Amino acid sequence: MKIKIAIIALILCFCNFSLLAQEQKMTEAEIVSFKKTVKEVATKIKTLTTDFVQYKHLDFLSKDIETSGKMAFKEPNMLQWQYKKPYNYSIIFKNGKIFIDDEGKKSAMDVSSSKIFAKINKLIVGSVSGDMFDDKEFVISYFKNKTNNITKFIPKDAALKKYIKQIELTFDKNDATVIQVKLLESSEDYTRIVLKNKILNAKIDNSIFN
Repeated sequence: MKIKIAIIALILCFCNFSLLAQEQKMTEAEIVSFKKTVKEVATKIKTLTTDFVQYKHLDFLSKDIETSGKMAFKEPNMLQWQYKKPYNYSIIFKNGKIFIDDEGKKSAMDVSSSKIFAKINKLIVGSVSGDMFDDKEFVISYFKNKTNNITKFIPKDAALKKYIKQIELTFDKNDATVIQVKLLESSEDYTRIVLKNKILNAKIDNSIFN
């Protein structure tokens, strides 16, 4: 179950879900301006590190399952997603491969060997590059509230839909970066990830991706 939650969560490593109810649809002009701003900000991001807290909601549990850890990204496509509490578990995307370390038990696979993994990898890189608004892959709708801009992605691919019903990304209006996510699965369960203490463009040694 850990790998399923972790891999799905990777799609969303730069995101925010708003609990504010007063959402309004963006106008066409606002959508164009929003997408342009996101891409302009993203081109300036060379590295990113952040703490995260993940909340897994299951209908049959009275309390969400909480995990936490750190994430690191270095352009063009190196990403480490490391869970530290309550268990040690990490996934690294690098050079077209996925490296998994499950409390010392290591494995690797080619991204190209799985259509799902290939799409996940594309989404992860797109989350940082700003190239995530792919109308060929998703039905995308755009909303806003007082403090955030919200995008909702519904996958068109049937295989991806088996894992993900909808992705909700929320961007802080102040800096146009993604700060939390809500991922709805095919059931009514969902995963929510909150990013904290983000650091942009600090030096990151390549060794952490080994």
